[in-house]
Amino acid sequence: MMRASRAVACSPFEVELFKSMRSQSISLAKITGQSGVIHHYTRKPLSEQKAEGIMMWLIDVGLLRREVDGQGLTDSFRLTPLGQQLLQLWQQQSIPRPSLADHWQNLCSRWVRWPV
Repeated sequence: MMRASRAVACSPFEVELFKSMRSQSISLAKITGQSGVIHHYTRKPLSEQKAEGIMMWLIDVGLLRREVDGQGLTDSFRLTPLGQQLLQLWQQQSIPRPSLADHWQNLCSRWVRWPV
């Protein structure tokens, strides 16, 4: 839970994105570019590649899942039960501001993965 919380805190996403994901899947197109800023999903416009990379990391830490339709995977995302637990915490507060140590730990966790 700590790793997922830290990953979100270090991401450019706002709590509004996760509130929306609680009840519906959100497509990558709504998160990227000016659309993400307009919907209050991001703090600044993100490229599709950057947003997808961050979303994939949030999947890896257990916060999100990718939506599936009859044809296979889509470009939409939803909260997992862990994501819903964290969202309940953030509704009482906001997403915590990450420290420099949080950024460092998130970077190490994301890019340096040891075999299990």
